[in-house]
Amino acid sequence: MPRAFTPPDTCPVCGEAVPRGAKACPGCGADERSGWDEDATRYDDLDLPDSAFADDDHPASRRTPGLGKLWLGLTALGLVILFLLLILS
Repeated sequence: MPRAFTPPDTCPVCGEAVPRGAKACPGCGADERSGWDEDATRYDDLDLPDSAFADDDHPASRRTPGLGKLWLGLTALGLVILFLLLILS
């Protein structure tokens, strides 16, 4: 005879409060099959190294700062000139 399933009061995966009689966590969907009963599947942290967040080890961009603004200005000026030529002709 199968044992009656009793959910935990707090989800060990995400920490969300689990209502009495729930079949799955309302926060993350964890259930008895996906790890409520196994300590190995509990999520405490990602434990990523600090180097995973460092942006300094990326190669420097070859673009000159402000070059995008220069192209945007030149494009806008060209469109204004084109518009004036169309109106005057």
